[in-house]
Amino acid sequence: MLTTATIPQLIYTPQLQADAKTPNIILIMADDMGYECVGANGGETYKTPHLDELAASGMRFENCFSQPLCTPSRVQIMTGIYNSRNYKEFGLLPEGSVTFGNVLRDGGYNTCIVGKWQLKGGFEGPNKFGFDEYCLWQLTRRGNRYPNPGLEVNHHEKDYRNGEYGPDIVSDYACDYIKRKADDDKPFFVYYPMILPHWPFEPTPDSEEWDPKARVNDDTEKGANKKSKKFFIDMVHYVDKIVGKIVKQLEDSGVRDETLILFTGDNGTYESIVSQFQGRDWRGGKRYMTDNGTRTTLIASWPKGITAGTINRDLLDFSDILPTLAEAGAADIPKNLKLSGRSFYPQLKGEKGTPREWVYCWYFRNGTPVDGGQKHAAGEFARNERYKLYKTGQFYDVSTDFYEQSPLSIDKLSDEQASIRKKLQQVIKEQTRENFDKKKRKNNSSGEN
Repeated sequence: MLTTATIPQLIYTPQLQADAKTPNIILIMADDMGYECVGANGGETYKTPHLDELAASGMRFENCFSQPLCTPSRVQIMTGIYNSRNYKEFGLLPEGSVTFGNVLRDGGYNTCIVGKWQLKGGFEGPNKFGFDEYCLWQLTRRGNRYPNPGLEVNHHEKDYRNGEYGPDIVSDYACDYIKRKADDDKPFFVYYPMILPHWPFEPTPDSEEWDPKARVNDDTEKGANKKSKKFFIDMVHYVDKIVGKIVKQLEDSGVRDETLILFTGDNGTYESIVSQFQGRDWRGGKRYMTDNGTRTTLIASWPKGITAGTINRDLLDFSDILPTLAEAGAADIPKNLKLSGRSFYPQLKGEKGTPREWVYCWYFRNGTPVDGGQKHAAGEFARNERYKLYKTGQFYDVSTDFYEQSPLSIDKLSDEQASIRKKLQQVIKEQTRENFDKKKRKNNSSGEN
């Protein structure tokens, strides 16, 4: 395990002191691990005992929605603002953005980020966006992420060439951080956007095929197999193992009861992966705006604050995470932010709160107009729990049309359906980016990430 002796430390002093009763917070976000991958949700292909136990110990949400791709989801979850208002281009968190790291650090939290960055900003970026310390992949470069990786740790590029595994290195750093901060007089916030289980689908240290000498000095990843379902399964199992490791570290450090853990995923699973979910096939939907691309796992566990075994069906999306963490941490949100999200902290505490009637998605990978096409690979929608309306006018009952193959006929809608459609039209009108559609439209290029 990494220790303070082996990793450079860079500490920033928060401006304010948090209430001693506020919880420590750990937010874990798996990379390309869809809703169908978690047993507690109804997934049948993967073994996720630690995630299932996390759900059993707290609250599991059934209607949480992300963006269809990694950077859009990262920008939205970190800032609490819909992409229509602050998304510029793939791989970028716009300079000057205020994140949940900034809000909690200014509220008195010690803060740390480990895992995948992919947001530019150079060595100073994570600090400017609210994190005292970091151990990251894809901050100043894009090297190998799995065996013998190249990482960035507190202003230093570090190359590992002795059989180390990237997800182990960053999660070890998180565990060491928990150990160091457990007895501090300030609470801590750890944001862990995981490297796993994003392609390339390769053996983990628990796979029979694991090779500690693989990919030494390989910075390309181009030769990797993106479609190996066997190794994808191994990687999902390793996600679960790491979650268990972090929970155990909290227990060993004596702070599990005082820590709010949130687990989610940034978007749907890679398109080539077909899993079993509640007795049927579920094809990965990464990059698409259909439910298999945007519905995500959300589990919250906090022994002192959340009733065990709770299932919540309120509508949520990633813009709601920042205000929820701020309320949990008794941290002030700058008034000029004009967040898109609303806090679901009351729901965590067993109260009704102010549930949403709709969620909204603005998704254009490169921040420029493209034609969405039949599979909705770009565009805008607003939805409630059952119905989804695209800006193009296509209207679906997703409870019976999961892959959105048969839009409802507008002239055959019931009065209730017509009323819902009208309300969702108004949401899109209010949330869309002004004059965006007047720009020259380009061919849609999804790219890889």
